[in-house]
Amino acid sequence: MPELKTAFIANMRALLGEEAGAFFRALEEAPSLALRPHQGMEAAAPFIEGAVPWAEGGFYLRPGARPGASVAHWAGAFYLQEASAMLPAAALQAKPGERVLDLCAAPGGKSSQLALAMGGEGVLIANEVDAARARVLAANLERLGVTNAVVLNETPARLAARWPGYFDAVLVDAPCSGEGMFRREAQSREAWTDAAPRGCAKRQAEILEAAAKLVRPGGRLLYSTCTFNDVENEGSVANFLQDHADFAPEEFALPGLGASRGGMLRIWPQRARGDGQFAALLRRAGSAGDGPEARAGAGLTAGEVFARGDGGGEAAGRPFARGDGEKRACDGAVDAAGRPFARGDGAEQAPAGAGLDAGEVFARGGGADGPGSRPSVHPAASIDMWLDALPKARPARRAGKTAPAPDAAALLRALGECAVAALPVSPQSARLHLEGRRLIAAPLDAPELDGLRVVSPGLALLRAETARVEPEHALAMALLPGMARRAAALTEEEALAFIAGEALPREGEAGWTLVTHAGLPLGWGKQAGGMLKNHVPKGLRARLHP
Repeated sequence: MPELKTAFIANMRALLGEEAGAFFRALEEAPSLALRPHQGMEAAAPFIEGAVPWAEGGFYLRPGARPGASVAHWAGAFYLQEASAMLPAAALQAKPGERVLDLCAAPGGKSSQLALAMGGEGVLIANEVDAARARVLAANLERLGVTNAVVLNETPARLAARWPGYFDAVLVDAPCSGEGMFRREAQSREAWTDAAPRGCAKRQAEILEAAAKLVRPGGRLLYSTCTFNDVENEGSVANFLQDHADFAPEEFALPGLGASRGGMLRIWPQRARGDGQFAALLRRAGSAGDGPEARAGAGLTAGEVFARGDGGGEAAGRPFARGDGEKRACDGAVDAAGRPFARGDGAEQAPAGAGLDAGEVFARGGGADGPGSRPSVHPAASIDMWLDALPKARPARRAGKTAPAPDAAALLRALGECAVAALPVSPQSARLHLEGRRLIAAPLDAPELDGLRVVSPGLALLRAETARVEPEHALAMALLPGMARRAAALTEEEALAFIAGEALPREGEAGWTLVTHAGLPLGWGKQAGGMLKNHVPKGLRARLHP
């Protein structure tokens, strides 16, 4: 590991005084790697040794663990994240039903943590200004089965001009000099210069200026960095508050870290088992009456459909093939009344009187059956419930064109007949959105996206091909047990081959099949002629060596 720069050492000695020695010794220790389960504890258990105290559902990795090479990681069972990096989302405390913006979101760790806290309700806008990193962000959220996210590749200034005062909560995990990464990334030590903190602080001020405009009156702003110096941390917050009298610090406390001071809290590697993080929670003045509770029932009608894209072609207004030619019942997963799916590894129904509203299912995350998990409800609905909720109007037409857009109801019906009994979103949480030949379930409370660089407008459900539909990989990764009409459970050896793109010899009912391992979704296969054909997107295929 390269030596620390002289200017950095001087800065830290001035900041920490007698504690500087312990700080420099801590920088030579191993980093505090951790993970957060997204689909229960079972898949994560072999890799963890103890809880991250400040982050609900966060766990430290045991020495020698290699979770990144596992089928479970590829399947979205958990997200690998340094323990300190879990601080900002823990401090922001996103809630179900809120409008939340992660302004500098790649590669997706904090966005996925926010998504877990939101439980599939509300809208999460995950933005990244770098196009390549924005694609990585979208892929990570898809892998984890997040259903209520929109991924953008935009500048903060453009979003501020477009959506002033729209969000209940905005997270700014700002680009910084990266001093908190000094013990796990050699290049971060080499790249650091004495001018880096001042240059980063200028950029951070510009981002914060845009972020402030995006927060609604009464909303909150969380500013964070993974660096140690006070120029980019306390200094950036002080400068922001001096120029924004409508914002004030909001105190908070987290287990293992204690209470904030002036709304600010740090992780120092010599004081806690983490690499280093700074977080400041700020509240905008104004009424809290514009929050999710006040908005309930307002805005777009549940299940509203928007037609968009080229719309025409073979799909328009024509019936779609049923896959195996037979419309089937839901294999016991849900009945005509839309009763809930049970959480677990099968398709059993929830016990009578479980207390869930029709069409809701238990969220991935484990409920109360494992350490670090929490009970929550994930919006979902059967295909029949979705069809009943769709407006009974004629298909929308494109301006200046005579060909109607594809009929969303026909697309959804075809998807239900060939692949799934239910969707992992409900008409109360999403609206159907046609983009060319793709049917998207967009978060119901998502703002207008026209003219913005959109990487993912929501959960991709299907592609409309000539006289048929093909279910999207994103849908497979978001499905809960029992939602698919057919499923194939693979051994680990078979799963590794499937992830690599291989077709597998297998007998079974013909048609689209959700492929799983240990209850985790791997993607779609298509059963035909004694073979399970592989439909994992080529860009996601990998040769894993657990």
